[in-house]
Amino acid sequence: MIDEILPALAPKIAKLRRDIHAHPELAFDENRTSAKVADYLDGLGLEVHRGIARTGVVAKLSLGSSKRAVGLRADMDALPLAELNTFAHHSTLEGKMHACGHDGHTAMLLGAAEVLSQMRNFDGTVYFIFQPAEEHEGGGRVMVEEGLFDRFPMDMVFGLHNWPGMRAGSFGVTEGPVMAGTDRFEIEITGRGGHAAMPHQAVDVVLAGSALVQAVQSLVSRNTDPLDAAVVSVTRFHAGHADNVLPETAVLGGTVRTLNGNLQDALEEGLRRICGGIEATYQVSIDLSYQRGYPPTVNAAKPTAIACEVARHVVGDAQVMTQLPPSMGAEDFAYMALVVPACYVWLGNGPGEGGCMLHSPHYDFNDEIIATGIRYWAELAQRALA
Repeated sequence: MIDEILPALAPKIAKLRRDIHAHPELAFDENRTSAKVADYLDGLGLEVHRGIARTGVVAKLSLGSSKRAVGLRADMDALPLAELNTFAHHSTLEGKMHACGHDGHTAMLLGAAEVLSQMRNFDGTVYFIFQPAEEHEGGGRVMVEEGLFDRFPMDMVFGLHNWPGMRAGSFGVTEGPVMAGTDRFEIEITGRGGHAAMPHQAVDVVLAGSALVQAVQSLVSRNTDPLDAAVVSVTRFHAGHADNVLPETAVLGGTVRTLNGNLQDALEEGLRRICGGIEATYQVSIDLSYQRGYPPTVNAAKPTAIACEVARHVVGDAQVMTQLPPSMGAEDFAYMALVVPACYVWLGNGPGEGGCMLHSPHYDFNDEIIATGIRYWAELAQRALA
């Protein structure tokens, strides 16, 4: 039956995707997108819940008598980025752009809701989760904190992300860590400003900051098990305004990423230890602000096995990769995976040619994979609730 539905549905969903692309909205401001999603689901006759985590939407479709339930999640927010594409559906809002494919994720899940509402061939409940604020703001965490899994109990939850550089329509399905945990830090160093010609009368924060940048590299190279993936990067270093003045303060910032949640604790402790050593050695004062971000996204065994089986059924064994290395990017689907057994998969978006990679101002979601995504979601729900 799905083969009878998709030929007419896929172009309609592609048109909807392009409309969402043309009207991007940032984290927790997805009001138009949220309303469009909820209205579409209402039109399918689903039970629709609005306003979860401000702009999030959850829709419920129940059939039969089984108490089993699964969640299918898509993200809705765009990025604060000026689009450089000139096609007809380019962003109409200056400085905002769907440069990560959340427009495609949202549209495909709406398509799956339509397929499942027509086919009605499973026993249990499907929750369609449309999440706000994936980009940096942790909408997934907010949904969990607001009782997502208390209000909508489910046995498993599934996520999906398009992946440029992978063959269009192929899948990557891997058990274990698939995305890194990510933290942010900012370090303010205070010394004593002075004349650059008389450094002995000052306390040089640039020298202290430079030593700190060098020492931070030892956190991974000499304090972390080589088998544990970790990245500590200082990405900002601001100090001074004049060539002949030693500044009073310097501010550094950066990111910590790892696939091991326990290692996040060790790296924070190590960074604090290094700051203490630099303080003592260079006679400066250091204030470290360390902000925990998303935890690692880890795929559980059972839902991953189901997702892999479905992906192979949808596109064939040769199009499903099960040994992909994890990405050091981060994803707030991780908060859902901490509570409910979960699986997060890649859907190939095709070659990333011409700068068309995620977060690029030239990016666009590939509408040719919409039918594959819809079929995967629909068959996944059916298989999980067979």
